Amino acid sequence: MTTLAAHAALDLSTQPPVATRQPKDVTVHGDKRTDDYFWLREKESPAVLDYLKAENAYTESVTAPAKPLQEKLYTEMVARVKETDQSVPARKGRHVYYTRTEQGKQYPIHCRKLADTPKAPEEIILDINQLAVGEAFMSVGHLVVSDDARLLIYTTDRTGSRDYTVHIKNLETGAEIPQQIGNVASIEWAADNDTIFYVTEEKETKRAYRLERWVLSTGQRRVLLDEKDELYDLEISRTLDEKYLVCISESKTTTGILALPSNQPRGKFRVIVRKRDGVECSLEHRDGLFYILTNLDAKNFRLVSAPVDTPTPMHWTEILPHDPAIKREDIETFANHLVVHERENGLPHIRVIDLASGKQHRIPMPEPIYEVDEGENLEFDTTSYRFTYESPVTPDSTYAYDLNTGASTLLKRAEIPGGYDPALYACERIWASASDKTKIPVSLVWRKDRRAPGPQPLFLYGYGSYGVSIPDSFSTTRLSLLDRGVIYAIAHIRGGGELGEDWRDAGKMALKKTTFTDFIACAESLIASKHTDSKKLIISGGSAGGLLVGAVLNQKPALFRAAILDVPFVDIVNTMLDDTLPLTTSEYIEWGNPNVKAEYAWMRAYSPYDNLKPQAYPAMLVNVSLNDSQVPYWEGAKLVAKLRTLKTDSNPLLLRTNLDAGHGGASGRYDSLKETAFDYAFALTILGL
Repeated sequence: MTTLAAHAALDLSTQPPVATRQPKDVTVHGDKRTDDYFWLREKESPAVLDYLKAENAYTESVTAPAKPLQEKLYTEMVARVKETDQSVPARKGRHVYYTRTEQGKQYPIHCRKLADTPKAPEEIILDINQLAVGEAFMSVGHLVVSDDARLLIYTTDRTGSRDYTVHIKNLETGAEIPQQIGNVASIEWAADNDTIFYVTEEKETKRAYRLERWVLSTGQRRVLLDEKDELYDLEISRTLDEKYLVCISESKTTTGILALPSNQPRGKFRVIVRKRDGVECSLEHRDGLFYILTNLDAKNFRLVSAPVDTPTPMHWTEILPHDPAIKREDIETFANHLVVHERENGLPHIRVIDLASGKQHRIPMPEPIYEVDEGENLEFDTTSYRFTYESPVTPDSTYAYDLNTGASTLLKRAEIPGGYDPALYACERIWASASDKTKIPVSLVWRKDRRAPGPQPLFLYGYGSYGVSIPDSFSTTRLSLLDRGVIYAIAHIRGGGELGEDWRDAGKMALKKTTFTDFIACAESLIASKHTDSKKLIISGGSAGGLLVGAVLNQKPALFRAAILDVPFVDIVNTMLDDTLPLTTSEYIEWGNPNVKAEYAWMRAYSPYDNLKPQAYPAMLVNVSLNDSQVPYWEGAKLVAKLRTLKTDSNPLLLRTNLDAGHGGASGRYDSLKETAFDYAFALTILGL
């Protein structure tokens, strides 16, 4: 691999930090591995913090020449944000609820007004900026108003570690109930405005395992259910018609469902769907019927209904049969209609079913690639359905769809200050050919007048895990790349969910390597088609997408100019061997259980950390967060420490640790833009743009 002249824009005169080697031998199934950097897991160790700070200082030194570009990019990004803005109000009961932002403030403000009172004054129900005073990080997880609109539940995480604490605020007086509960994963009101159901997590593993009931008037708290199986997590929610509380116990492949009438909070949860290995489902309710989306005898899911009193499969009535070409993903129930979210040929769709006539149709979408999702639909008895629409060239748009007439009304399109002309940009989907001849969809977006003949700079993003479908969405920050002539691409590789359950299964467990070879095939296809070349190709992925990037860098380093790895899951063997870590046991079904010899072997074969070797690697930026409870900071830190001793090139290798954040990075919107500007400045500097 050649170290290219554009690197001169970065300052490589400073020597990088060198992490001390403290060998730790680990033998599993007769395979001995020596881990020199195991000690970096010791978060409370001053030596670890000193090392992370030294790496941060080195990164700042190397990227100092790019500082003006970082600042320019940040200014561009802020200029494209309507800083003082408001969401479309959504009605629930006597009020309309909305969120607004104010110029210069990092966080949203949650508000409401009386719906039927002209010129009703605004009521601020929660200003997150006030909560964040004196905090380096602030995230609000749940925000749930009681049925009588008098009390507000909200949960806060002040470190980024997903340790959410429950707060209850009286919206009439502004006072907060003094009791607080920590480690809460999900929470819901009962219909009596006095009883709260919530699920708590194990402190170390973050597994959501315990369902509890809290009666505010008496202060009584009672444990209702403990999920003993470490593969399963609990979640509490409420049906859209608010008639039932629903407790789901789910693993990555199996679901069990309990339900309780929300007006009987002292009652006992009843089994609606029993766990059956490999059977997943979700549930809604309407007019005495449960509507169940299930993959029982239907790999891509089918929709059935069942009487509330006899919900077993023998009493099911099929509404939408299984279709091998269509993945049924979600359902919403309304007084007279069902809305079904589907995915076909890699694209999302919304199907509307009129329950009176039985007629059904899809809402038409105007572009060849796009993202569509449910909007704020807070009322059950309505014929107006909210959905959001966007594409790589169309900003986020909120529509009201008349469920009776089929008419769509645009309520709001995100405004981009300074003007944005979608006609200047283009997007398309192409298909790359994998090594087994499978066609892999790749989404592209670019600025038309910056497209020159021949290979262009190209930024390729990938994920490919958990059946997650990467949306073809709009991004104001991405315009800073497109306006400089960079093509942005998304590889919709196997392991994701874009083409259904078979697509997901083809890139997990023993077949995980398919995810990596698909990504390489997409990159090679983009080079063969002259969209780009290896000197102009930057790749990026975060979390499990960081595992993807780490794996392909070990396999084909010369294929790429640079890589950005965000909170990367790169030490998979060590992590999956430690069942005290969050997510480990529940993810045996995604990656494998390394305590099983064959499953250990396939993880060992692609683990990015374990497969680093003496060879030339492209320029790399690795971003981690100290308080990340999903992918610990030490995974990326260990990768960088080890790679420094092995790589044979002089390309930049940078580690950047956010000392105040978790898996999602900075919590404030301006701080988040600064992180993106830093990443883009690194990429553009490497490209010489």
